[in-house]
Amino acid sequence: MKFNCKLFVLTALFGGAFLGVCQPASAVSEAGEIQRKSEHKPKGNLYVTNNILDVDTKVPEANEATDEPVNFSADEMINDDKADTVMAKGNVEVDYNNMHLETDELIYDRQTDVITARGNVRLFASDGSIVYGQEVSLADKMSIGEMHFVKAMLKDKSQVTAKRFRKKDNNTKVMYNATYTACDLCEGKKPLWLVSARKVQHDEIDQNMNYNDAVVHIKGVPVFYTPFLSHPDPTVKRRSGFMMPTIGSSNYLGALFQPRYFWAVNDQTNVFLAPIFSSDKDPVLMGSYKQYFYNAYTSIDASFLKDNEGKRNKNRGHLFASGLYDINDYWRMSYDLKYVSDYVYLKDLSLPYEDDAWLNSEIKFERFNGRNYASIEAFYYKMLSYNLHRGNANQYRAINKRKPFVAPLVEAEIYSDPNKYGAYFKTNLSTASVYHQNGSETQRVTSINSWELPMTSRFGEKYRFVASLKSDAYYINRYQYMPNDSYTGTTARFFPQMGMEWRLPFVRATETSRQILEPVVVGVIAPNGNNKTDKIPNEDSADVYYDDTNVLDLNRYAGYDRNDTGSRVSYGLRWSTYGNIIGRTSSFIAQTYEKSRDSSFLKNLDNDDKSHFSDLVGRINAEPNQYWSLDYRFRLDKKTLDAKYSELGTTIGPNFLRATASYIFLQGNTYYNDLYSERKELYTSLSAKISQNWSASVYNLRDLTAKSKGNLEHGGTVSYEDECFKWDTVFKKYNSSNPDLKNDYEVGMTFYLKTLGSFGS
Repeated sequence: MKFNCKLFVLTALFGGAFLGVCQPASAVSEAGEIQRKSEHKPKGNLYVTNNILDVDTKVPEANEATDEPVNFSADEMINDDKADTVMAKGNVEVDYNNMHLETDELIYDRQTDVITARGNVRLFASDGSIVYGQEVSLADKMSIGEMHFVKAMLKDKSQVTAKRFRKKDNNTKVMYNATYTACDLCEGKKPLWLVSARKVQHDEIDQNMNYNDAVVHIKGVPVFYTPFLSHPDPTVKRRSGFMMPTIGSSNYLGALFQPRYFWAVNDQTNVFLAPIFSSDKDPVLMGSYKQYFYNAYTSIDASFLKDNEGKRNKNRGHLFASGLYDINDYWRMSYDLKYVSDYVYLKDLSLPYEDDAWLNSEIKFERFNGRNYASIEAFYYKMLSYNLHRGNANQYRAINKRKPFVAPLVEAEIYSDPNKYGAYFKTNLSTASVYHQNGSETQRVTSINSWELPMTSRFGEKYRFVASLKSDAYYINRYQYMPNDSYTGTTARFFPQMGMEWRLPFVRATETSRQILEPVVVGVIAPNGNNKTDKIPNEDSADVYYDDTNVLDLNRYAGYDRNDTGSRVSYGLRWSTYGNIIGRTSSFIAQTYEKSRDSSFLKNLDNDDKSHFSDLVGRINAEPNQYWSLDYRFRLDKKTLDAKYSELGTTIGPNFLRATASYIFLQGNTYYNDLYSERKELYTSLSAKISQNWSASVYNLRDLTAKSKGNLEHGGTVSYEDECFKWDTVFKKYNSSNPDLKNDYEVGMTFYLKTLGSFGS
């Protein structure tokens, strides 16, 4: 016979303790039993008053009950008046507040006010964890409890066992002879790692887990012992305390030890302290600070070292600060400041940006309003490239002397609403003040007013018409155009431009694929000359590049200081195909015809004024299946079709054995005093999934130029990972022209114990 009841509960053990009197419900069918958790409304209700069990057949109003009801069922219910006990036997199930209890037998003793669950006790918690035991006892109005031979499967699949579990009346839980592991437990095999303790105490008030005589076991072998260990319980998301330290060595510091302490100042503020103590240098003071506000955040990372040895003998350090502040619904302020004492400090300590040639600092105010945008910025640069200093000392000094400071740089982009034909007006406003260390300066104000009309014909042709007028005003101080020719004064210029873009996509569909063929033509009408290069320095358009990304643009320069003069026609062809299930391939090739040989863009690009045609540029992207992908971008000489720029990347193979190769070739450009030298590099790598748990990879970066330095860098990794443990070993060797770093290498090992943390060198 099945019994169904409605109970009231006082949470005591694992969030619940159980008490009830049931009313027979012999007519309950199997289908009704399945629905009991959500649909059954029993007529009997339970109340506890002075340890006397009272039954009331009246269903109380919502405000009469002070605890959540519990759905309860069992095969048999025995009410022993002589022993003053109530017993539920056979497939006992209790549901309360998203928690579910199953046991073979449940007994309530009225005289002692003790509730006992015996035999195959299983508690399914709302967080997904499951607790197993043989016996559960609850007493003292269910405020204390005890459980024997406990095993818990937590939500993250980690497991806890204990011979005895007690819950005291002060909400403190204690486990005796307990173990914990995040590894899978296989019959006849010991877990990879396991933590055991004679006693584990969970203090719910302080939210602490305290261990006595804790031992870490690896494959059953004890490897670490501590008489006392404490850490926050899983309910604590963040708390002050020491983290796993870092141990290692380096050529600069020697043997090193880095303790790490996390200080949770409050819910919005973190302080992280990580000083480095080494055998060869004084201590490195290092740490970070993070503060979060309702509409802002700030982050600071800094370090300091007093280097009293060798040639440096100076104070060294770094400071990185960044933040964001939403001023209101329209304005936002952000900053990203970077300072380092010398070019090699970041490499010596393996800090972020160690491989960068420049450190850029920026402060920015931005405004967003519909389609319109505005910004006010300031920039500062610090040069770190020692390789450039050794490769070309004169060039290094020249660049460093011209190192700019920009403040302010103001940009605004304003759009009008489209008219009934879709045409709209756009205004770009820009002003910049650039100051150099050699005393030269540039102040610029630019306005670009344009009209644009996109449209589509009834034949599927897509058009875009553009007309614009660019106006510039400059104040120049000490601009050195030629070695013996400088300029100081004001100047202005006006640059009108008209353009039209036409494209017509053709689509062909088959049973297995779709193909798209699209010719594109862009025509531009603009005057020749008018760049005034003898009076206006090139501050923002010196990095001249010509490839598939800008060949169809109306202005191919990156900035405002150079106008893309001359009339021209650019034409190209796009083709792509897509498989219905898998696979895709696309390609694009384009060229430009310049009406005038004095086109500033082509002249600055390759100093070739004999031809009206540009080089051919394009790209190919292919991914025919999941085992092969290819990306290729190129620029070919217009006459010989020799490569002037090539960038190739390809990946071949399945996940268990995959090869990757990338190649880049960039022809040297001597137009800007040999600023750009030839670059030719090949990167190759091979990764293998050796087994379910083991993987490895190797890589190599090689210089292929005529003055080749050979292998610039090579290394590899070996990794082991299972359900509870991960081990990474990394080896890296690189060649550098820096004498402090030449033929240097790095070796690192990191161990991760799931749910506990990591330890590395």
